[in-house]
Amino acid sequence: MADIINNEYRGSLTALVTPMKTDGSLDEHAATSLIERQILAGTTGLIPSGTTGESPTLTHHEHLAVVEHCVKVANGRAKVMAGAGSNCTREAVEMARHAESVGADSILVVVPYYNKPTQEGLYRHFMTVADATSLPLWLYCIPGRSVVDLTPETVGRLAKHPNIVGTKDATANLDRPIEVRRLAGAAFNQLSGEDGTVLSFLAAGGHGCISVTSNVVPELCTQMHRLWQEGKVQEAIALQDRLVPLHDALFAESSPAPVKYALSRLGHCEATLRLPLVEPREETKKQVDAALRSLGLLD
Repeated sequence: MADIINNEYRGSLTALVTPMKTDGSLDEHAATSLIERQILAGTTGLIPSGTTGESPTLTHHEHLAVVEHCVKVANGRAKVMAGAGSNCTREAVEMARHAESVGADSILVVVPYYNKPTQEGLYRHFMTVADATSLPLWLYCIPGRSVVDLTPETVGRLAKHPNIVGTKDATANLDRPIEVRRLAGAAFNQLSGEDGTVLSFLAAGGHGCISVTSNVVPELCTQMHRLWQEGKVQEAIALQDRLVPLHDALFAESSPAPVKYALSRLGHCEATLRLPLVEPREETKKQVDAALRSLGLLD
């Protein structure tokens, strides 16, 4: 199973935005177009209803609907790793079971936020979700949003569960993939959650990236990973250098505000967000515009 996972979940995966109309309702038509664009660009996997998809402000019904819509549109042409995270274990279990029932390929479960569980609490949380579904499960570590870190030692414990097969690491700590590899084994799939450190993460033993930037330039993100996989390291680095201004711009403020603005500038969806997120400041918009121009995407 490990070989299959590492062959299928590698390269560029996209943490999908959730497009919304100006009145704040979900824009299914735009979502379909964005998914088709990703598949055409060669994106390996699609992640609906995650942080970039504004999961904290989606209703439970909307969260499930976004996942189901992505599965239907993808129709087996790309892997769908459904966001199934919550700081309530029971709710995470419900999301995981729903993802399985509608045909998702795998699930991404974030470290529970706000209630600050101990490492033992985290262990039991993830084990409970993994026991509730037969889908492969990725652990999502992002201390900047969840406050609590999921330590490599706890990852090593969790990796013994047959359904827990990988991690999305958004710590930007490049010691982390080396330590996780040592404790969880070389077969454990490791995906970066930080666009700016992708090649360094791959060099440390990672397999791919769940990207925000690939919402905007899926072809370039796919190309960079292919260059790396083909051993064309200098070409991959050169492409990374071109992408850095866009990475920086998309994280100049809380995501997904800048990435939705970027997509709106390219005509792919509205920039609409739900409170407490608001549109980017003017200086951030200018930074995004400049990054898009540097890639030849704006006049």
